Amino acid sequence: MSDAVTRLPPRRAGLVRHSQWGDDVVRKSGINLEALDRSTRPQDDLFRFVNGTWLDTTEIPGDRARFGTFDILREVSTARVRDLIEGAARAAEDEAPGTPKRQVGDLYASFTDTDRIEELGLAPLQALLSQVAGIDGVDSLARALGQLARDGVPGAVQHFVSPDERSPEHYVVYLEQGGLGLPDESYYREDKYADVRTAYVAHIGRLLGLAGIPEADEKAARILALETLLARSHWDTVSNRDAVKTYNAHSFDELKALAPQFPWETWLSGLRAPSGAFDKVVVRQPSFVSGLGEALESADISDWRSWLTWHVMSEFASLLPESFVDEDFDFYGRTLSGQPENKERWKRGVSVVESCVGEAVGQLYAERWFPPAAKARMQELVGNLVEAFRRSFSSLEWMSPETRTEAIAKLDAFTPKIGYPDVWRDYSAIEIDASDLAGNVRRSTAFEIDRNLAKLGQPIDRTEWFMLPQTVNAYYMPSMNEIVFPAAILQPPFFDLEADDAVNYGGIGAVIGHELGHGFDDQGSRYDGTGALRDWWTEADRERFDALSQRLIEQFSRYTPAGLSEDHKVNGALTVGENIGDLGGLQIGYSAYCIATEHGGMPEVDGFTGPQRFFMGWAQVWKGKAREAEAVRLLAVDPHSPQDLRGNAVRNVTEFHEAFGVKPGDDMWLDEDERVRIL
Repeated sequence: MSDAVTRLPPRRAGLVRHSQWGDDVVRKSGINLEALDRSTRPQDDLFRFVNGTWLDTTEIPGDRARFGTFDILREVSTARVRDLIEGAARAAEDEAPGTPKRQVGDLYASFTDTDRIEELGLAPLQALLSQVAGIDGVDSLARALGQLARDGVPGAVQHFVSPDERSPEHYVVYLEQGGLGLPDESYYREDKYADVRTAYVAHIGRLLGLAGIPEADEKAARILALETLLARSHWDTVSNRDAVKTYNAHSFDELKALAPQFPWETWLSGLRAPSGAFDKVVVRQPSFVSGLGEALESADISDWRSWLTWHVMSEFASLLPESFVDEDFDFYGRTLSGQPENKERWKRGVSVVESCVGEAVGQLYAERWFPPAAKARMQELVGNLVEAFRRSFSSLEWMSPETRTEAIAKLDAFTPKIGYPDVWRDYSAIEIDASDLAGNVRRSTAFEIDRNLAKLGQPIDRTEWFMLPQTVNAYYMPSMNEIVFPAAILQPPFFDLEADDAVNYGGIGAVIGHELGHGFDDQGSRYDGTGALRDWWTEADRERFDALSQRLIEQFSRYTPAGLSEDHKVNGALTVGENIGDLGGLQIGYSAYCIATEHGGMPEVDGFTGPQRFFMGWAQVWKGKAREAEAVRLLAVDPHSPQDLRGNAVRNVTEFHEAFGVKPGDDMWLDEDERVRIL
């Protein structure tokens, strides 16, 4: 740490008069000065300098495993959605059956009617449990797995429909590994999760016992053994993010040859898949499918029966009487994530409604909470970011002219979606009954399965969204070459219609740059502008890119998140794509900020220069903290780096060093030859 002292600005909130919008427009800085820790130098820890007081004075709510900017905004969004849902519930009787407001209202009512839920007990699951109890061989197991998938019970192998990554003008079915109740395969083999496995077996036994299942404890141990067998064939998290390795196209006959022990036709019959739906299927983990076939031969059918009974109970536990809800939360909330308290029932009710008829709620949300002016300003932001990418591609030293031409063509072809979809989903075919919670959830799941399978053979629906307007998040979809920014994330500190450009470009601008950057990260760069999985790089460019990615993997693998011991390191190989996105977002976001202020300049506000506020805006976005158990869990399964390390990713950006005068000896200093710039 350097002993140099940097003068910090006084505690005052400033407004800036910005010529870009005319002399009569006044913009606020957008930085939360009350959150700053002025005893920390930004040259040593930007994340703590920007968020330290908040970190020290904020307790993680009891119903949260982690808490930060995203969670704060989710609380706001959830409260707004609650208001809309409860309004719909009050008006439900005046609405015709099948109308969005009636469906939203009746579904929420079915979740909040706790007296009815307690009265019914296990009755809503009896048909499912009886079906499982009748399994007497592999054929009846396969049929039950197909039928129960329609009810929302994930089986040993799961399916989804998406554009074919080798032929993105057509839909295809993908098959994905499954069958586990713990977060991923590492929990079944690594010694550090031994206590979790012990707690998992105890949890299974207690939940089965609540359901009156005989010999519950003995069955729990055998269920863990069966899942451990399945986990041996599971691919790990790093392999699963490899776009090329996980694209394995097969005909239906080839699929059957991978696991001849599994009655595929029987499973499809139970799933009610249309004829020909699986004529071509992309198997993401072929060795798992083969391993599943071997497990069907080696494991006793009674163990499969117990395993499936457990997964039915686990999937629906949160919809059952309070004793089941409490037991389910005790393991998946307290044990796995360290979360002391379950969410209030109304919050859980909002989640159920959103999972079943989410766009019906989203339509109400967008009408009330997303002004047209916000969309217009966002479109301007996106335009500047695209231009920043174009300029970056023209100057990247490692990118050849051939690859640059393809990269710009991909950039020109990408689609931004902002706020909410142009076409809303029609849920009117779902029967929603205010007295049948579990039935509502089951019918909505079957609706989604049928809706997705019906896409096969149809043109790609480019109006479809895979995130709700009320969701505080964003995504890039490589096979569609599109970025999507729901309305709920477009609010402070990500985006403030009244704020100066510096914080908006450091917040939502860099986040947009991050999502756009996924089109050019270690996996997204394998897709061309049409969304096809195609190698459009020169061999030399790919080697140079991979070398830069490896440097980033090695850099982040040295980091330990704040609050954990040194034996808990970031998995640099798992997080490399998101780290590339963060660095690209920062670099491109800053360039776009320069473009936006070419004529109006970068004013100083609150004693901070425009460039300083840009990087502070970035660190402000990642404000957050996690309980120890959750932080450890996320290191195993989350492709994103911990929040403090994301906030301090700026150490790779030369403009950050220049903005704050970072020097050798400062904790945030990286030698120039160690800084990684990919985009």
